[in-house]
Amino acid sequence: MSLNVEQHNIEILENREFWDKKPLLRKVYAQFYREIASKLNPAVPGLIVELGSGMGNIKEHIPQAITTDIFPNPWLDRVENAYHLSFGRGEVGHLILFDVWHHLKYPGTALKEFARVLAPGGRIIVFDPAMGLIGRIVFGHFHHEPLGLEEEIEWNAPDGFTGLETEYYAAQGNASRVFGNKGFKDELRMWRVVEVEYFSGLAYVGSGGFRGPQLYPGALLPLFGRIDSVLSRFPKLASRMLVVLEQKGDCGPAGV
Repeated sequence: MSLNVEQHNIEILENREFWDKKPLLRKVYAQFYREIASKLNPAVPGLIVELGSGMGNIKEHIPQAITTDIFPNPWLDRVENAYHLSFGRGEVGHLILFDVWHHLKYPGTALKEFARVLAPGGRIIVFDPAMGLIGRIVFGHFHHEPLGLEEEIEWNAPDGFTGLETEYYAAQGNASRVFGNKGFKDELRMWRVVEVEYFSGLAYVGSGGFRGPQLYPGALLPLFGRIDSVLSRFPKLASRMLVVLEQKGDCGPAGV
């Protein structure tokens, strides 16, 4: 589904206000960022780049990360377009997409560009909504972006696509559809799927996210973390997923 692209930056500015007011949310996100950081492969040379950084919070956990978005903001390092990255061939070791994959209308076209800038063995780390039971309920009923589960995924852009169009696309179910089954195996044949990990995300749900009410006191976060560790063993319950793709090539140990 496509929306007004200006909505993207409006949401970022609004989220910054909520972020400052919700310490529990910040702690939950810190856990997500630590999971992402654990997937970095130190054997791979090159830059660490986050696409669609929004508020740029990843620097608290990966200080060397280059933060980017399609809009300039004073807290970000640079403006980047996923379909036309300014980095040179093989210059990047890791690309991080936190809640970005479901905004890629043409994921195959984006992956071709990612392959260009990644070093051999370089990684794409995707953290996105998962369409388990909790994910379908929470993102399907309490989030303004569509799941898009019945919409066709256009893997490659049509002829004439420049990547510079100001179109805001969202389909929250796309990561589950692409990485959660074998239907896109051929499209991903140039990549090594190192890992697909699922999280129930109950601690996040109970935090209320950015706009919802907080449903438990911050002191209970460790308890919710323990509950999450049990529920996350069951992908069919998941609300979040972490995917590690690796550019095929020999760059030493896998690192996970």
